[in-house]
This record gives sequence, C-alpha cells and structure tokens, in this order.
Amino acid sequence: MKTTAALIASVSLLAVAGAASAQNAAPEPVGKGSLIVTARMTGVLPQADDAIVTAAGADSGLKVDVGDDWMPTLGFTYFVADHWAVEAILGATQHEVRAKGGATDVAVHETWVLPPVVTLQYRPTPNATVSPYVGAGVSYMAFFSGKDKNGFEVDLDNGFGVALQAGADWNISGPWTLNVDAKKVWFDTDARINGGALKSSVSLDPWVVSVGVGRKF
Repeated sequence: MKTTAALIASVSLLAVAGAASAQNAAPEPVGKGSLIVTARMTGVLPQADDAIVTAAGADSGLKVDVGDDWMPTLGFTYFVADHWAVEAILGATQHEVRAKGGATDVAVHETWVLPPVVTLQYRPTPNATVSPYVGAGVSYMAFFSGKDKNGFEVDLDNGFGVALQAGADWNISGPWTLNVDAKKVWFDTDARINGGALKSSVSLDPWVVSVGVGRKF
C-alpha cells in the first residue's frame, strides 16, 4: 500500500509539473482527429473466489485466490468524431495464484498477464474543464512467463472478455490532462492443476483502475 501511494503521488506531481510547464495556458481543445496519450499507474484487481475441484468434479474444499498488482501503463485515445473516441491500453501485470481453504493457504503459481483493453468511448463535453466519459469494449487476457510454485503445475487458458468503462479527464492547462479511469472486465479462464488432477473455472472479473497524466496531440 505504501508503494502504491508513492506511485500515485508521483503521478500527481507529474501532473503539477506538466501544468506548470504549460505556463497556465488555456486548455487545448480536442475533436475529431485528436489523440491523447496518457501515462498511468494502473491496478488490476481480480475478483476470483472459485472452487477447486477434482478431475471427477468433487469439491476439494479449496478456492482460487488471485493477487492484485499495480504497474505503469500507457493509454491511447483517438477521437473518431468530436464526441466519440477509441481507447487502447497497453501494459502487463504480475499476479500470484493461491489455493485457500480451511488451514490451507499455499501459493501454486505466479504469472504475468497482458490485458489489452479496447473501448469505444462517448464523451459528451470533451472540452469542459472536467470531461467525463463512458465506454464499452473487449479485452484479451494473455498469460505468459508463468512460474509454478511448491510442487504444483498450473495451466491457464488465454481468452477474450468484455469491458465497461467510466472516467474523466481534467483539462489542466495547454495540452495536459489529469486522468482517472475505472474499467470492469468480465473474463473467465480454465485452470488445470497437476495435469488436470485438480481444476477450476475461474471468474477473474478484474477491476482495472488507473490515475495518470495525459498529453493531447
């Protein structure tokens, strides 16, 4: 939590620095053809709490727990019309997978995930001081560089999910914006443990929350 707070504070300081460098210029307007590039600190917060069962489907008494992670990401928002924009985010996070239940709490796997999300946004007041937006789109969860732990072998399936989004840009000064953003992604994956001796249908369904500094082009 201390690391997260420090990172968020650093992003806020960058916003202040950007505003100062713009010398209090009037905010630059955006419209069709504009691009906003946003450097963010992003948290991917899975909501998994699914049962682990045997190959025959019997309840093992254990559940899946997937840890949170915070990492820098980049967002690219392109205005296809004055009030409509397409956003793509790029970044990767690392998550620990644990099996929990009763007196058991053991790490079974650690993996990186690349969760690009592409959304179509509606921005009713893109040039207001505070410009809110909503969006909807798709995500693709790709797991890589997995590391098994404590004698377990874990396989996770990649796949697509759907996403809803809400956020706002604060048009600070000149080309600079301060951004807050939240996405809810619905994504399920099948996890196979020790060659399928244990398995789980995992609803990761992460919240993807961000704060950052953007620049208009």
